[in-house]
Amino acid sequence: MIFQLLFDAGTKIVATPAPTALPALWPAWVLLGFVLVAMVGIAVQRLISSMRRPDLHGMTREKVLATWAEIEKNADHGLMGAKLAVIEADKLVDGVMKSMLIPGETMGERLKAAQYSYPDIRKVWLAHKLRNQLVHDSTFEITHGQAKRALKDFHAALRTLRIL
Repeated sequence: MIFQLLFDAGTKIVATPAPTALPALWPAWVLLGFVLVAMVGIAVQRLISSMRRPDLHGMTREKVLATWAEIEKNADHGLMGAKLAVIEADKLVDGVMKSMLIPGETMGERLKAAQYSYPDIRKVWLAHKLRNQLVHDSTFEITHGQAKRALKDFHAALRTLRIL
């Protein structure tokens, strides 16, 4: 026994390190990785869908572009051409909203419904009211500046709807 004490006294005792918590936490890291990948995937999908043009049912983008070019050409033919251009532009925006399946019986109702998905569509209200005055009030006279402003607002609405 004394021999054993003398023999063991010269050896060093090395303490083994305590096990780390890393192996016990690997399921949490894997779960966190899956959550992060899912969040990035959802963000990318939303970004792509926000940049995509909407589906038009019964109307094509080329038809909209051709109609808009005709409206701009009519706007340059005096006051009557400007009146007709405002009316036709309102009709085009309404047709686009219908083809996008935006709910509502009238253009006003469709504008109200559309402003939830497209907040900037509110800017077309004044142009739509101008069109209503042209159509419903026979004594209403429009200026060339009012017509240009209304056409600019209708054009902005088509851009907001991602058609142009």
